[in-house]
Amino acid sequence: MQPWIVGSEPSERFPLWTRANVGEVFPDPVSPLTFSLAMPTSAEGGWRDALVRIGAFTHDEFSPDNMETLGVFGGYCYLNAAVTRILGERAPGLSAQAMDDLFFGAQPGIPPYEPAPGDQNEERTAAIGATFQWAFGVEEIDYAAASEQRVAELKAARPNLDAMSNEELWAYGKDLYDNHFRQLFSEHIFTTFMSSVPVGALTQICEAVGRPADAMKIIGGVGDVESAAPSMAMWRLGRTVAADPALSAAFDAGVPGLLERLSGNGAGGGFLDEFDAFIDQFGSRGPNEWESRNHTWETRPELALAAIDRMRLADDSQSPELGQQRMAEERERVVAEISAMLEGDPETQGTFLAAARAATIFQAGRERTKTNNIKGIHEARVAFHTIGRRMVADGFCQEDGDYGLLLVDEFDQWLRDPASLVDTINERRALYDTYNGIQEPFVFHGEQPDPESWPRKGESEVAAIGVGDVLQGFPGCPGEVTAVARVVLDPIDPTALGPGEILVAPITDPSWTPLFVAAGGVIVDVGAAQSHAMIVSRELGIACVPSVTEATRRIPDGATVTVNGDAGTVTIVALP
Repeated sequence: MQPWIVGSEPSERFPLWTRANVGEVFPDPVSPLTFSLAMPTSAEGGWRDALVRIGAFTHDEFSPDNMETLGVFGGYCYLNAAVTRILGERAPGLSAQAMDDLFFGAQPGIPPYEPAPGDQNEERTAAIGATFQWAFGVEEIDYAAASEQRVAELKAARPNLDAMSNEELWAYGKDLYDNHFRQLFSEHIFTTFMSSVPVGALTQICEAVGRPADAMKIIGGVGDVESAAPSMAMWRLGRTVAADPALSAAFDAGVPGLLERLSGNGAGGGFLDEFDAFIDQFGSRGPNEWESRNHTWETRPELALAAIDRMRLADDSQSPELGQQRMAEERERVVAEISAMLEGDPETQGTFLAAARAATIFQAGRERTKTNNIKGIHEARVAFHTIGRRMVADGFCQEDGDYGLLLVDEFDQWLRDPASLVDTINERRALYDTYNGIQEPFVFHGEQPDPESWPRKGESEVAAIGVGDVLQGFPGCPGEVTAVARVVLDPIDPTALGPGEILVAPITDPSWTPLFVAAGGVIVDVGAAQSHAMIVSRELGIACVPSVTEATRRIPDGATVTVNGDAGTVTIVALP
């Protein structure tokens, strides 16, 4: 099989790589354009900047010639788990295992941590400690707010793209990456790692007082979580539809062509105005939203309408605002109870209360910094998609996002002579489909196995399941619910999921989370306590169990299951 177009080399110093966490945001093979435009430079550089800012590493600990914090192997993006484990070992109060639990979840085949020369570093430990001390006292993540304003200004200054030449559009989008992405990405990685500090402290204290499951309750119902906001807005749009017979009838006819029908028959009215405002605010979100070649809710509104269609059928009791309120009340109750238990130990009590406050700040900050990145990428996306639409209209490619199959240094040639790269694009699209159809290893140490040896997705054997079996995952969002399970493999087509049923998904980025709202509970093949989907599920108050290995293949569609988010278990109650 021909190698994928782009990729990196494994690291000798940091040999452990995982798809955990990154599989949420890069579920598919990485496009040649995304890799060559940002990964070896802005993404790798931004990640290193974040680790240095924490105090965990110095720049000279990394190779100047190779990606070592993240990489692309066999087409798929991996995170370097060895680097994250060393951060955990160097950090006061954390460990390699703690970092595995927070970010990578419970997956088979992950080797135990083995110390290597240089992992321990007293100077770095002292530097991390100083940063941690800052984190426990922070009142506001000011850099996140400043960057939020910056990307809002970029959107407000978006030029008339249709009036620009292809060359101008390319220069405009590329400049956005070159001038903004490294800083935005570094802020996100810094905040992501800093969010582990208070959660780690809470976990240890809750375990010490005999209430280990309560740590997850203390980081739920935070409020002001950017990645949860679209779900709240979609819910309100769904209520508008549910209350209007004409709108409901239009949705009953199906999502394809829905906007045209609403515009043509007069039933849309205020809904279309509300939907336009929704797209203006949240149009940058969508499946695989870090890839500019992929559609978002602005470039393909049907993606958002499909989620609203599910929400309109839900009962009022499933309101995400009510779920968020319940989680907030539960968080306040648990904090008060555990604080009271610690009254005889003022130092630990002070640490606990500071950690509980910092956890809410950094949980929200992590999703805000992620959203800042997504909004910045989207401004480049709409420029690149304008080129793509023109090329489709002229017969030089098949899809708007085909531009992503080119490398940065091929783009100028494509714009000058698009016919010269038609065959190249077609060949790479076919190769992309090949790689997208095989199952990449979840984790590897040293050299990645040859993609020729990977099974096709869905073809490897899985253990049979029976009534009474308990599948172990990872505590994600507290709560327990019993309902019918529905296996959904693509957020673009959520029609199989009925209100109150259990969503069983392979992996979820925040664009999936609107589907959570109509669900009674969520089961995910992979994920961990600090994965994006878990943060959002805790905000929405949806019982959720991540890291249930092969759940989408082992749990039959239509089975009745009990999801216990506190214990991190899924129990098979009945088979279909």
